[in-house]
Amino acid sequence: MKASVYYSKNDIRYEDIAVPEIGDGDMLIKMHSCGLCGTDIHKAQHQTVTGPVILGHEVSGEVVKVGKNVTRYRVGERVVTAIHVPCFNCHYCDRGYFTLCDQFKKTNLEPGGFSEFIRIPQLHVEHLTHRIVEQLDWDRAAMIEPVACCLHGLKSANIHAKDTVLVLGSGTIGLVSAQLAALKGASTVIVSDLSRFKRELALKIGVTHAIDPANEDLETRVAEITDGKGPDVVIIAAGVSSLVSQAVNVVRRGGRVVVFSPFDKNPMVEIDAGRLFRDEISIVGTYSLTPYDMKEAIEIVEKDKINTREMITHTWPLSRLEEAIEFAANPENDVLKIIIKSEG
Repeated sequence: MKASVYYSKNDIRYEDIAVPEIGDGDMLIKMHSCGLCGTDIHKAQHQTVTGPVILGHEVSGEVVKVGKNVTRYRVGERVVTAIHVPCFNCHYCDRGYFTLCDQFKKTNLEPGGFSEFIRIPQLHVEHLTHRIVEQLDWDRAAMIEPVACCLHGLKSANIHAKDTVLVLGSGTIGLVSAQLAALKGASTVIVSDLSRFKRELALKIGVTHAIDPANEDLETRVAEITDGKGPDVVIIAAGVSSLVSQAVNVVRRGGRVVVFSPFDKNPMVEIDAGRLFRDEISIVGTYSLTPYDMKEAIEIVEKDKINTREMITHTWPLSRLEEAIEFAANPENDVLKIIIKSEG
C-alpha cells in the first residue's frame, strides 16, 4: 500500500509499505479522508518526532477486514476513529481524567492516518470507533475527531445560557470551540486572530465579533463589547503563551480561562495571580478527547449543528502531504482546514 512517510523536515516520502496484519480483535480500514491537524504540522515543521513515522489521526474510512472476534462491525461499513485509549481503571481514569492515564499516549493507530490502510487495534475497535451515516461525506466525517477534542475542552468551560465567550485564535480548534460555545448557550462569541481570512470566516459561520489584535487593543475592545464586565469564558486556542496573561486580565469575575494549546516556546508567563483569590477566576488546561466525547461529536457533525463545511478550505492528495503541510504552515495563505485524501 501507499503511505506518506515523514523522515525529517521537508522530507516526506510517498512510498510503498506493507499492509498491516490484524489480530483477532482488530480491524483494517481503508482511509478515505484524514484531517491535517495542527499537531501534525507542528511535528513536521519543528521535528518533534523522529522519523520514519506516519502521522495523521483525524480519520474517516471504510472497514475492509475484521478479526474473527470482531462482531460489532462488518466489511463495507463507514466508520470514524481516534488515536488514544485510556485503561479505564487507574488513578486518573477513576477520577474522570482519562487523558492523563499512563496508557493513553501509548495507544495509537497503526500506521498513522496518512496511509491507504490503517489497522484499528482492539482497544480502539471497542472504545473509539463508531459508524457514520451514509449521508455524511468523508471529509466532514474527518472533522469529528477535532470536534470531540473541543467538546472535551468545553466541559471545563462550564458555559451557561447568555454567557459571553472569547476565543483567542481562529484556527480549526478555535472556530469549532466558538461554534460549540454558541451551541451550548453563549449569546455573545468573540474571536481574536491576526488573520483577516480567519476573522471573516468566523463572522460568516456565526461568531458575533472578530477582533484584529494587530490593529485593535484586545483588552479595550473586549471591554467595549462586554460593557466593561469581561467574558465569562476565555478559550486559548493559539500557541502563544502571552495570551494567558491577556486572558487573566480580561476574564469576568468568577470566569474561566481554558487553555487548549501547547506553549513550546517561552512557556513561562506572568499573570495577575491576585485575581485567582480576589475574583475567583480559574485557569484549566485541556488536551485531546475521551471515548465519551465521540458520540456527541458524531451527532453534532451528522446533524450540521455547527458549520464544518465552510471550515474545510482545501483538500490535498495523499501523495502531496509535504506540499499540504508547507501550505498550511505559511501564515500568508488563506487556509483553515486541509483534508488529505486517499488516492487508491
